[in-house]
Amino acid sequence: MATASARRRLREQPIGATIALTIVGYALVFGTFLLDLPIYPDLTPDQVTIFTHAIAVINAVTTILIVAGWYWIRVGEVEKHRKAMISAFVSIVLFLVTYLTRVGGGDGEKQIVAPALETLAYQIMLGIHIILSIVAVPVVLYALILGLTHTPSELRNTSHAKIGRIAAASWVVSLVLGVVTYVMLNHVYTYEFAIVVAPLP
Repeated sequence: MATASARRRLREQPIGATIALTIVGYALVFGTFLLDLPIYPDLTPDQVTIFTHAIAVINAVTTILIVAGWYWIRVGEVEKHRKAMISAFVSIVLFLVTYLTRVGGGDGEKQIVAPALETLAYQIMLGIHIILSIVAVPVVLYALILGLTHTPSELRNTSHAKIGRIAAASWVVSLVLGVVTYVMLNHVYTYEFAIVVAPLP
């Protein structure tokens, strides 16, 4: 009963639900960066590295799921598309938990040590990755909420397909850039730990 009621509210107010969930997500991320929240375990540099590797694997898996979901909807496999996109969202939630634990529990962030040109390329790709990650949140949430609360025939009368294309494209580009910068930072060049944003007192 409660589940049906929640689904009905999401169906009737998808934009309001998107805004609310987006605010919660942004609050978690910015709160972790700016405040010394006592909810994360203290991590050693080696543990931070392990979390970094795990994040890259999650991003790669999520990318595969999104591309598969896009392919399946293009060939009319609606149920496969639905399962792939839900799995991608679950994967990205796992990424968020892992990422926030790494940031909140680690002592600083890794910074690349490379020649000037390569460092600039890395920073540009990282910047685009971060911006797209932030922008994609409400778009992905809105597409997901529409997909979960409407039947395939009903979705034809919504903006799900249009929003979904934008969400998938921005999501994939962000994830791919995340993996590329991970490889540069951890496998091509070296890095050092540095505090990027000091927690507020």
